[in-house]
Amino acid sequence: MAASIYDSKPWLKSYEKGVPESIKYEELTMPDYLEKSAKDFSNDTALVFVGYKLTYRQFKDQVDRFATCLTDFGVKKGDAVAILLPNSIPCVVAYYSILKIGAIAVMNNPLYSDPELEHQFNDSGSKVLITLDAVCNRMIALRPKTKIKQIVYMSIGDFLNPIKRFLGKKMKKFPFADVPPTPDVYRWMDCIAKYKPNPPQLKMTFDDIAMYQYTGGTTGVSKGVVLTHGNLSKQVQQIDAWYPTFKKGGGNAMLGALPYFHVFGLSCSMNLCVYMGWNQILIPRPQPQPLLEAIREYKPTFTPLVPTMFIGMLSHPDLKKTDMSCIKGAFSGSAPLPVEIIHEFQKLTGAYISEGFGMTETCPVTHMNPFNGKQKVGSVGLPCSDTLARIVDLDDGVTDMPVGKPGELIVKGPQVMKGYKGMPEETANVLKDGWMYTGDIATMDEEGYFYIVDRKKDMIISGGYNVYPRDIDEVYYGNPKVEEACSIGIPDAKRGENVKLFIVLKQGQTATAEEMIEFGKAHLAAYKLPSEVEFRNELPKTTVGKILRKELRAEELKKRKG
Repeated sequence: MAASIYDSKPWLKSYEKGVPESIKYEELTMPDYLEKSAKDFSNDTALVFVGYKLTYRQFKDQVDRFATCLTDFGVKKGDAVAILLPNSIPCVVAYYSILKIGAIAVMNNPLYSDPELEHQFNDSGSKVLITLDAVCNRMIALRPKTKIKQIVYMSIGDFLNPIKRFLGKKMKKFPFADVPPTPDVYRWMDCIAKYKPNPPQLKMTFDDIAMYQYTGGTTGVSKGVVLTHGNLSKQVQQIDAWYPTFKKGGGNAMLGALPYFHVFGLSCSMNLCVYMGWNQILIPRPQPQPLLEAIREYKPTFTPLVPTMFIGMLSHPDLKKTDMSCIKGAFSGSAPLPVEIIHEFQKLTGAYISEGFGMTETCPVTHMNPFNGKQKVGSVGLPCSDTLARIVDLDDGVTDMPVGKPGELIVKGPQVMKGYKGMPEETANVLKDGWMYTGDIATMDEEGYFYIVDRKKDMIISGGYNVYPRDIDEVYYGNPKVEEACSIGIPDAKRGENVKLFIVLKQGQTATAEEMIEFGKAHLAAYKLPSEVEFRNELPKTTVGKILRKELRAEELKKRKG
């Protein structure tokens, strides 16, 4: 690539004071950091789950016990072990146990269907599964179709029983599921009690594979992203460097609400907490009410969330009885955050929500807004330390686009994946000369701030014009009656495509399609205006709260063909 504006790294002049251009990385893997935190903060709380607490010393002890258990099961370095759990103590402990013995962690979404899980178990070659009692019988039935031999299951009730204040009414929310005695099926608590903390002493390198993290699979078969110990460790060191005001230990607590089976929650909550020696408040169901309950009870200082979680909390009646001032830092990703939400949250907490960007293939964070520096609403921020970024021509994928002009965002850095498991062609399509082609259309301004315009695949071409759905969505998020908005392209014989808008109204509000189209006229060019508006009670979302635009489009096309 020829020299261009991107070679001068204009974003560096916008870095917050104390944030380095490059990091001198510690050659420590995530299990090494657990050892370090268990030594430095041994009696500090590490994990809280439905009132049940573990200190860092107890956390390490359980990791060592379960690592010994996995070794007894026959798991060796390079073997894959699957986790199918919500955020919980066994989820975190099992993950660190797997990494500790050089095995490969495979995180799976508990809401996935059996065919989706069968694909991921088989593609990864998983030999052991750690899961929840509620789905254990399904997994026992699925096991013969996979290479899984042993299944270990947890019950949320195991963690509630010793806590008196959680007995009674609250116990009814978490009954024990009936799992009949079955060969090679074990209870989590039995495994922890049975094995001594005596795992094999292995030393992992940064080049060793740590996990297969599967993509969402909303566009066909989900792909196994190969992430190394170096990817995971360097990512948390990059995040730490970006927030120089936050120190290790010191009683800080993280609201662990982002699902840990998703790479955003995995790096920005779970792994970051272990690295920092912070407490993780584990939220198995990140709905507004339990989030606000956790804030009232545990006073988290840092809250990485997705827009739907921020929106849900701020519109929930329990907000009135929740003191949010404990929150000192907040991070948002996965989808654009409405400006009004940023301002309202800042008013309640005094903390600004720093928006960022990332993807499964980059572990995930590549861009963040400065925490104490200049923040730009609507921007995903600046490339973080040791990360290069460019905007290239959508057609040739090589020519650098000038400041302010849209093109495909490509990135390079130590957090970029090794490739897709067993998919060399797919890997070659997105990894070129070390650059990760994100598939996102973006722009960069003169100060090095990046803005995601849309996904390449989501772009609507109407009457020869490129229309970016996110531009339209953002306009409607500014309507006081609208809680959620999502626009898609629909076929049109004359224009190629028209815009259809899906809207979820705020509670108690009413509106008409005509009213919404009229509202758009004041903010949008005529060719961007929705030609149709559909009101819904809810929109389809991923488990991390990202609205599934592709699912809405698929529904619409099927309806029109039918």
